Amino acid sequence: MSGSSPAHTVDLLVIGAGTGMAAALTAHELGLTTLVVEKSEYVGGSTARSGGAFWIPGNPVLAREQPEDTTRVAATYLKSVVGDSAPPERGAAFLDHGSAAVAMLSRTTPMKFMWAEGYSDYHPELPGGSAVGRTCECKPFDVAQLGPERPRLRPGLMEAPLPVPITGADYKWLNLLTRVPRKAMWRMAKALAIGVGGLALKKQYVAGGQALAAGLFAGVVRAGIPVWTDSPMVRLTSDRGQVTGAVVRRNGVETVVHARRGVVLAAGGFDHDMEMRHKFQSERLIDGVSLGATTNTGDAIKVGQELGAGTASMDQAWWFPAVAAVPGQSPSVLLAERSLPGSFIVDASGRRFINEAVDYMSFGQCVLERERAGDPVGEMWLVFDQKYRNSYVMAGGLFPRQPLPQQWYDEGIAVAAGDPRELAVRMGVDESGFVDTFDSFNAAAEVGVDHAFGRGSSAYDRYYGDPTISPNPNLRTLKRDSLYAVRVVLSDLGTCGGLSADDHARVLREDGSVIEGLYAVGNTAANAFGSTYPGAGATIGQGLVYGYIAALAAAGRLPPAAELARGLP
Repeated sequence: MSGSSPAHTVDLLVIGAGTGMAAALTAHELGLTTLVVEKSEYVGGSTARSGGAFWIPGNPVLAREQPEDTTRVAATYLKSVVGDSAPPERGAAFLDHGSAAVAMLSRTTPMKFMWAEGYSDYHPELPGGSAVGRTCECKPFDVAQLGPERPRLRPGLMEAPLPVPITGADYKWLNLLTRVPRKAMWRMAKALAIGVGGLALKKQYVAGGQALAAGLFAGVVRAGIPVWTDSPMVRLTSDRGQVTGAVVRRNGVETVVHARRGVVLAAGGFDHDMEMRHKFQSERLIDGVSLGATTNTGDAIKVGQELGAGTASMDQAWWFPAVAAVPGQSPSVLLAERSLPGSFIVDASGRRFINEAVDYMSFGQCVLERERAGDPVGEMWLVFDQKYRNSYVMAGGLFPRQPLPQQWYDEGIAVAAGDPRELAVRMGVDESGFVDTFDSFNAAAEVGVDHAFGRGSSAYDRYYGDPTISPNPNLRTLKRDSLYAVRVVLSDLGTCGGLSADDHARVLREDGSVIEGLYAVGNTAANAFGSTYPGAGATIGQGLVYGYIAALAAAGRLPPAAELARGLP
């Protein structure tokens, strides 16, 4: 089917049904007619596949729990962690509007939020950093509230056989099921009670990214905001340099959508456009390992560039080390696994090269910096012993004592051996280098101090450590028999380089001038935090807040800077 259909007119057009829904909700609350168009068949974007946390300092939940941690303190932290890798006004606007953005979500959606107490900022040792953390998440959410729209919610990465809504706060303790069984079982029992008990009341509870995406979608449905799925944007329309709308392909027909107040580009990054990734990031990146939505192919970034938009941070992504995927499956991210004692990671030489417990974006940056310096890390392996395998959950679904999948061995993803030298041979790394590394790691673990890389020295490291291990919850000597290694690849949660945008979320040309009527948020815009990841949920946090800012700007409702300054805590 081809041809053209009659034009459609709204005040604000949002391209992308992930955190862009925050822009739609804000616009609707301000009285603007709004339309959301989505390339895929699903609503939720990469948010629905994520952990669902958001990092928004000073929001109402945090203000109740830790009122002394003001946005002024967070501003000190952002200055120390971001430096000059992003325009400072971008971070300032994020802090200025964060609390109001979360308050808006509380008004316009059925979601309830909670603080993930103890989930440290990723760089808590820097000025303004918080060891108790600023991360929040949506409480378990009943997706039955979506009614007939439920099938349009994007599925999560893994579907549990039982309805067990595991929050990020639960995840930490469930990894320690055999180590702190009372706390872990209490968390599991609570999640089961919510999930299974909800079925009796015809409720379907989910957590994490599924909860946040479903909550946003529920707010959109309740507001009567239309969402066109299977409707990719073809191009933007403009008049004398101002964006006036977009051409959208819906049901095979090109439809012109006029947008009186502007267009918000919220269509994700270029996660699955390997030509762009190889050009801007690394030719060594593997196709199919990004955990971003598969429809994220940089479309919105490209159409912005066609209008002369500049770009920034294109070499950056929300990097995440992961267990290599078997054919037909997604990789399994390594989060707690890298921090837990009785394990370490080696490069192709068989040697450690990093504090394994560091935040995942910094991990990826280290790998790429080595490559750019002409000293590539090469193949990576997570090494551990049988005690580790008996003690912790692994790769999102392997319970303690559960054998590694045979397919991992068949595909060369896992190897096992009876001593370090044999394990080195099976990994294909230098034997003497690996044995030296094995012995030096054990020597450091024996005294609880990682002199080489400082593992366990940060509150973030210790958050995912084993509290039953002393003096360092991130270090334990490995036994010399019954050893394992699994192959690690560099995955990501999506790219975070994109269109240059200002503190009003307006897209900027290469010369710094504003493209009127065009806004960019989320991973379509260059990371407001430059080359850094301040804390868990910073990607979703800035998507939500800048969606709110974009709608305010389009509506002409942004408060003057002086008024904002007076309102800061």
